[in-house]
Amino acid sequence: MILLLVVLVAVFAIMSAPNRNLAEVGNSLFLKPKNLMNILNGMPLSVFLTTGVAMLMISGRLDLSTGANGTLCAMIIAYILRDGMPLIPAIIIAIAVGILVGLINAVLVNELRMAPFIATLATSYVATGLVYLLANKRTIDVVNPIMRNYGKYMIWDYIPVSMLFAFGFMIIAGVILHNTKFGRQIYIVGSNPQAAMLSGINPKRMSYTLFMICGMFSSFAGITFAARQQSANMLGISAARYQGITAAVLGGIAFGGGTGGMAGAFVGLLVLNTFSNGMMVLGFSPYWQNVANGLLLIFALMLDFFQKKQSEKIVA
Repeated sequence: MILLLVVLVAVFAIMSAPNRNLAEVGNSLFLKPKNLMNILNGMPLSVFLTTGVAMLMISGRLDLSTGANGTLCAMIIAYILRDGMPLIPAIIIAIAVGILVGLINAVLVNELRMAPFIATLATSYVATGLVYLLANKRTIDVVNPIMRNYGKYMIWDYIPVSMLFAFGFMIIAGVILHNTKFGRQIYIVGSNPQAAMLSGINPKRMSYTLFMICGMFSSFAGITFAARQQSANMLGISAARYQGITAAVLGGIAFGGGTGGMAGAFVGLLVLNTFSNGMMVLGFSPYWQNVANGLLLIFALMLDFFQKKQSEKIVA
């Protein structure tokens, strides 16, 4: 993935240079500092979503409701702030809603034995429907000044505070995964649930915890979206609902669980955002960008398939 990222940067740098001349790469539109910062500035929402879904995927589970969950949380916090609720209780309620959606997913998967794909797709539809009911075809403005400042405040006029929060949480999650007992248990559950049970780990309890953590990170993404956009709408962050999964798989996290980490997921995110930004700099239509993102997802799934095949050969 790092090699792919280097290739993408080189290709977009050359293609956006004056007359596509290799000697003019230094004047490339893609390599301008402002554009490179735009790549990072567009990542906070995806970082939050990827962090939650990556931890869940390492345990062998999947959540397709993250985008809809985050959109619902964005709508709720904008709605209750508009009605005069103080900021701290409003944030707590929005986070609680995100965790509740994660809890519902866990119940459907663990108690009713639904496949995670089906269960989380169903809750995604429910959350989207609730967003439409709350919005009623309107955009709800964020009126709280602190929330608005969080969304637009920059450090040194380049670095959004929201980006620092997102990267900070991703780093913390990475430390937890690789340096704590809880993190090691996640890998064990993802690798072999039966062996995890024999070693005293409760896979069901782990599933509940990680679904709720994933819901919490979805709420962080929704709150950040509302703050950055200064409003909440029906579309919200639904467009980013598959970015976390794509970035995780590109970064080496298998659908079967037990492999990968946050560093790889971050590189996967960089690949996705670099690709989208490069397409935009070159003037491609957003529709072509959607096609390209779909092809990247297919590429990620192919990687997962070949990784499984390789693992089977090693085991054999």
